[in-house]
Amino acid sequence: MQLYTRTGDKGETSLIGGRVRKDDARVEAYGTIDELNSFVGLAAAEAVKHEQLRDLAGRLIDIQQELFDCGSDLAYAQEGAPFKMDGEPAVRLEQWMDGYVAESPEITKFILPGGNSASSALHVCRTVCRRAERRVVTLAGEHAINEAVLVYLNRLSDFLFAAARYANAKLGVPDTEYVRSANVFRKGKGKSKSKGATKGKTEGETE
Repeated sequence: MQLYTRTGDKGETSLIGGRVRKDDARVEAYGTIDELNSFVGLAAAEAVKHEQLRDLAGRLIDIQQELFDCGSDLAYAQEGAPFKMDGEPAVRLEQWMDGYVAESPEITKFILPGGNSASSALHVCRTVCRRAERRVVTLAGEHAINEAVLVYLNRLSDFLFAAARYANAKLGVPDTEYVRSANVFRKGKGKSKSKGATKGKTEGETE
């Protein structure tokens, strides 16, 4: 199979329903989701090295499948396209997240991204997921999209934060608190929430 086509040599690419510049908002959105998918694969490769995290590794592979669905839905430039994503995957992420929060130490302060290699990779995934969400918001301001994709990305970034803390907890690695942090998290129903929501989104904050 020949991988190169030369059709994009002038900075354009094909969508389902047309051609656009490679810096088009739609390409930026699904391209960033593709980037996220690669980092999730890296996190899964790190998690599977540890028996305690095999369940997490399997869930990350499921998430990779769903991220492909998200990218596919955003690649449609024509109206009336058959979407793959619905609300069920986001609900499942919430259920997984609640389980990971229950198995992690209570959190009161902001923490530094890091810990074991799996947790560190998951924190990278979380930040790339937030960027992917921002790219999709930009796209949604210009074109109609499958809103289930936006909901999924918002929930996924929260899940990745919970999963990163879970990975540290399962391997006995404590989170490192941000030394100048006030007590900004309070107990919520099944998750931690930040009291500093007016200061902008921060790691671990759900919205």
